Amino acid sequence: MRKEEKLYEVFGELLYALAKADGVIKKEEKEILKQLLKNHALGSEILWSFEFEESHNSSVEEIYNKVINYCHVYGPAPQYDEFINAMKIVADASDGITSKEHNLINSFSEDLMERFQRDIDKLKQFEKKEYW
Repeated sequence: MRKEEKLYEVFGELLYALAKADGVIKKEEKEILKQLLKNHALGSEILWSFEFEESHNSSVEEIYNKVINYCHVYGPAPQYDEFINAMKIVADASDGITSKEHNLINSFSEDLMERFQRDIDKLKQFEKKEYW
């Protein structure tokens, strides 16, 4: 599996965690997800990943941490904007975005930025040592 395909697989897991964040995956969330993915090049893989985690009733926290860890390893990518936009659409599909969904969406972008910033800081420290 290519790294980008794996990134989209974890995207499906992230969408699962989002939909499950408030305790139950609502029918409207799943329907909008299917609509969003209908014309996506990797839509079937994303949906498969979502449904796999759903069938295993995976823990939101466990899945979220797995996703963040993979994204950290993958590094900065333009796809994260796509992920955040899709998360907002799915979360809003049923009675608006709940506080738990809102927190998960914000945590995703904040956690990634924090981890990438730490990596940049480490590189800067390494570069300073290299030149002195």
